[in-house]
Amino acid sequence: MDSTLAVARKYVDAVAGLFAEDIVWHQPGANRLSGVHRGSAAVDQLLGAMMTISGGSFELSVIGVPMVNADQVAIPVHFAGQRAGGELGQDGVDVLRIEGDRIAEVRLFSSDQEAEDAFWGV
Repeated sequence: MDSTLAVARKYVDAVAGLFAEDIVWHQPGANRLSGVHRGSAAVDQLLGAMMTISGGSFELSVIGVPMVNADQVAIPVHFAGQRAGGELGQDGVDVLRIEGDRIAEVRLFSSDQEAEDAFWGV
């Protein structure tokens, strides 16, 4: 594993500590990563695949104030990455459902799903 992917892997491992063991992650679109991913191991694989496909360049930034409604949090984000043959850079909204002190469910919304699908590939 090259150093970029090693750093990315540490980031994924740190983020994974926030997830409930039985997390449900809804990845939008019609690409090789799309679908419902259940359980922390499946979500860890998904995040690892994002880092691998993007050569460790995938980044997510919070660009607005998180909005809370009971156990739901909507977070305006910008996400970006690069890979051979493509670049990704767009805004979205991540909606998290919180149980206790863990993220139990994630739903993602992209501003340009077709462009995201093209980046991740089929």
